[in-house]
Amino acid sequence: MIAGDLLGERARLTPEKPALIEVRSGRRFSYAVLDQRAAALARFWTGEWGLAKGDRVALLAENRVEYVDAFFAAGKSGVVLVPLSTRLAAPELAALLEDAEPRLVLYTGQWKELALAVQKLTPPSQWLAIEELPLDAAHSFRPVACDPEDLWCLLYTSGTTGRPKGVMLPHRMILWNACNTVLSWQLREDDIAPIFTPMYHAGGLAVFLTPLVAIGGTIVLHERFDASEVWRSIERERATLLFGVPTTFQRMREAPEFATIDCGCLRWAISGGAPLPRYLIDDYQSRGVAFKQGYGLTEAGVNCFAMTTAEAARKPGSIGKPMMFTEVRLSNGELWLRGPHVAQGFWKQPEATRAAIDAEGWLHTGDLAHWDEDGFYYIDGRIKEMFISGGVNVYPAEIENVLLQHPAIADAAVLGVPDAQWGEAGVAFLVFRGDPPSETELLEFLEARLARFKLPKEIRYIEALPRTAYGKVVRPELLRLYQSG
Repeated sequence: MIAGDLLGERARLTPEKPALIEVRSGRRFSYAVLDQRAAALARFWTGEWGLAKGDRVALLAENRVEYVDAFFAAGKSGVVLVPLSTRLAAPELAALLEDAEPRLVLYTGQWKELALAVQKLTPPSQWLAIEELPLDAAHSFRPVACDPEDLWCLLYTSGTTGRPKGVMLPHRMILWNACNTVLSWQLREDDIAPIFTPMYHAGGLAVFLTPLVAIGGTIVLHERFDASEVWRSIERERATLLFGVPTTFQRMREAPEFATIDCGCLRWAISGGAPLPRYLIDDYQSRGVAFKQGYGLTEAGVNCFAMTTAEAARKPGSIGKPMMFTEVRLSNGELWLRGPHVAQGFWKQPEATRAAIDAEGWLHTGDLAHWDEDGFYYIDGRIKEMFISGGVNVYPAEIENVLLQHPAIADAAVLGVPDAQWGEAGVAFLVFRGDPPSETELLEFLEARLARFKLPKEIRYIEALPRTAYGKVVRPELLRLYQSG
């Protein structure tokens, strides 16, 4: 088990190495300077505000260097960082703050109006604009000794199926995942990666922020996702790694730069958050970009599996093999994980924690999976998404994967709904490229590839699927759409 000042240790070893490039401002930070900024914020928290180990600080902000400062200041001080989603409405954010009970809430000017609206709904607490913090001044700070199980972050899940839960991420978990990602993904000190996914999500922190700090690589930080901007920064900074979700890879595919940009610098790209359509893999590979599919969840790291680029080409659709020192078990098809990368559980929800992490330390992911004769794993969908039609289990992910093989379908989601004859039946929500094919043509396409009991009873055209920031389909919204007719 490990704990310690990750950024401070890296700055001690390679102080002058480029650590972060902020695209918005064009500013560049060495590891020494980035460490000084985090130390200044940690000193401000513990000195000016009197915060102690275990106190919570919430942060409402877009991606920017101050977000990185706050994350590593938490690691130095033992203060627990609570990132807040900028996609939530004021009442939703107020509920999270009432649950987390932070002593201090930081926000940026971009979210001032939202911050003011939230303040009116929550008990009195201290709020401060992050632009007012003196982070450019050099301050010394002796890191607070933290135990491996002391909390570093409290991350709230996206809440696609219910009220968000605060996932407790201890120092042991964050540091182990960072180091194990370096080892299992074979990252290098000369790796450069853009980060444009939201940093209030585990993916924004664990892919690739903490692993590249561990190995001494360079982060190119985007304020938000803009496909053209990302392509230009990849070419300009000669990025070697690229992480995104299917939605962002689709938008980057549609950007005008896709056909002409020099992407020969990329060693590989990896997708997470949701299954990646095969046609996107093929399109990127046609541009010479090796593609992998990852798997993880907030409660486990988030990086849990690994594979080489050669294996990714040979095993399309696979998430690879378990990362080093990661235990995997399949129980009635459900994927279970155990190891140092698993979270403590859910904040103030012991029953939910016991339901997710059993007495032997196994995390019950809720994902269905299988593995092949070579030890490579494949995700088959969520247990809660499975429906029973005529007494037979039907897995939406299987149908969606087949639908996405049709050249006219850009996106697809299948939902199980009540059916008088079969108990439940599937409804397919489809996004098309150009003119949609007839329903008869689509059913013939499916019949050639699937058993009849798996065929959707109804097909609905939709302009875009409702998805979270990390690409997961918000199925309750689809159900409401279906019920509204």
